[in-house]
Amino acid sequence: MPFINVKVAGQKLAQGQVERIQAGITTLMTDILHKVGPLVGVLVEEVPLAGWSVGAAPVACVAQVDAIISAETNTAEEKGRFIAEATRFLIDVLGSQLAEVSYVVIHEVPKDSWGYGGLTQAHRAQNR
Repeated sequence: MPFINVKVAGQKLAQGQVERIQAGITTLMTDILHKVGPLVGVLVEEVPLAGWSVGAAPVACVAQVDAIISAETNTAEEKGRFIAEATRFLIDVLGSQLAEVSYVVIHEVPKDSWGYGGLTQAHRAQNR
């Protein structure tokens, strides 16, 4: 049950861009990190550009992807590929003005520390 939060600052996103980000990030999670598509949660948030700087300087467009996955479920190569592909995808959706310092972060959480439906991921893994 991965959860991905995509924060974007810059020009207002069109509904089509939001939908594209949601679908594209879900696809990357399933194709590269082997997550179960119907369980991938994606939240796209637009944040005020005035609140975001890089190197204390304003930017025209910037993004941050925070992906939460269960610890020890992916290799370093898979995580590196996800980061690279997510970055290319964001440039494709948001445009070449996207700040280079737009981070993609994978947070690995122990399976006993998160879950959904009232059950931890560890519990779900034990009962498969």
